[in-house]
Amino acid sequence: QVQLVESGGGLVQPGGSLRLSCVASGSGLSRYTLGWFRQVPGKQREVVAEITSQGSQYYADFVKGRFTLSRDNAKNTVHLQMNRLKPEDTAVYYCDAGIDNYHYWGQGTQVTVAS
Repeated sequence: QVQLVESGGGLVQPGGSLRLSCVASGSGLSRYTLGWFRQVPGKQREVVAEITSQGSQYYADFVKGRFTLSRDNAKNTVHLQMNRLKPEDTAVYYCDAGIDNYHYWGQGTQVTVAS
């Protein structure tokens, strides 16, 4: 079983930065794709960024150039550096570990961007 614990969310002003962290536990994590999704009320959960076991990265168009994903397989952690945050980035951010079309989810961490 895989368990994911997020941290780093909070309140930040537009243009500011936050760094989200996710610590994963379980077996075979090096084979998983790790990343982040986000969800706001009334909208479906959407992928923000993903990184494969080989290091290949994917970023949603709405975060390209602003967010950076990193992965430390030795520590079973994944981080999302979020810069130049916008009010529309406000959401609950969920850490994700995926393999074979199955996803494990963290509990989520709230990110609020407001002045």
